[in-house]
Amino acid sequence: MKRGLIAFVCVLLTPSFPASAQRYPAEIQKIKDVVIYEDSLFYCAFPSVVRRPDGDLLVAFRRAPDRRRMGEQDNLHCDQNSYLVMVRSGDGEAWSREPELISAYPFGGSQDPCLLQLNDGTLLCTSYAWTLKPAAQRKQSGGGYGDWAFLGGYYLRSADGGLHWDGPFYPPALTRETLRSPYGNVIPACNRGALYEGGDGRIHWGVIANNGSRTSVHLLTSDDRGASWNCSAEIASSPDITFNETSMYETPGGDIVAFIRTSGVGDTAYISRSTDGGKTFQYTPMGFRGHPVNALRLPDRRVLLTYGYRHAPYGIRARILNEECTDFAEATEFILRDDGGNVDIGYTWPVLLDENRVLVTYYFNKNDGLRHIAGTILEIRQ
Repeated sequence: MKRGLIAFVCVLLTPSFPASAQRYPAEIQKIKDVVIYEDSLFYCAFPSVVRRPDGDLLVAFRRAPDRRRMGEQDNLHCDQNSYLVMVRSGDGEAWSREPELISAYPFGGSQDPCLLQLNDGTLLCTSYAWTLKPAAQRKQSGGGYGDWAFLGGYYLRSADGGLHWDGPFYPPALTRETLRSPYGNVIPACNRGALYEGGDGRIHWGVIANNGSRTSVHLLTSDDRGASWNCSAEIASSPDITFNETSMYETPGGDIVAFIRTSGVGDTAYISRSTDGGKTFQYTPMGFRGHPVNALRLPDRRVLLTYGYRHAPYGIRARILNEECTDFAEATEFILRDDGGNVDIGYTWPVLLDENRVLVTYYFNKNDGLRHIAGTILEIRQ
């Protein structure tokens, strides 16, 4: 498997930056941690969340059998029985017990369901998939992720609040993509991270291309609510840095901003900005680690950044930026949790509960135990 693709799914362990996080900043108050979904038979990870117009919350995540319960040494992030499922809540604290199936992909296991709720209430859910290589190739690969072939991205659509899903639909392949599926086709574009519907109705999606030993990030846009996609621009590419999981955001001033996870530079999170409507981007390091980063506009138009922290002490962290996301270097980092069991945590996704409270969702484990979907409820002080 290509090194860029391995970096997309694996964690690069490096020495920690000097600690600068605060536990109780003046602008935020942690209310409580909640368990959104857990089951001792399943390995659960990679949530996303939306708040419906009626106030109900939907959390989508990836669920697969806990292979350690079956005698395997560990669980992989690739699994033929990895399905996309969803739970619901009316208040962010009490959640439905039995998940609803979003997708059991017919050609392999699915990853990272990323929900986007459009202004008209339509739901999009992007994902990507893997399948096992033929037995002879698996023997040659030595096990692990090398046993798996990448199938690329797909997405689903729901017009009734997630009760029924249409698809799968497939985005185009990027011209810089070099990876081919087991069927011999260049893989469709994909990535993990938040899509964003801009003020003009255009949808922005930061997707990766495997180009040699690294991945780069590119902008797909849709002017027809996700029915079709066009490649707009390169967001971030470098011969020395692997850019991968990306969340998009549009500022009140009209800048299109990408928050990007990296490998090869100490896990430093990067920001890439377009001031010309997505035609060109310029990237720069933000100076902190994020695994990966997600952004939420607050009622006062400031931006809450949340991210997993995959270095001791393992946990969940956040910052609050100004409305144009220009003060990332000075914004105070604060700790939401520091009781994680190891690096296999994170992938935050925040949502507003009301004018003053936020639910931050993520996956978590304690003491290398059960991987489950969790959340932290915050009060944001305006």
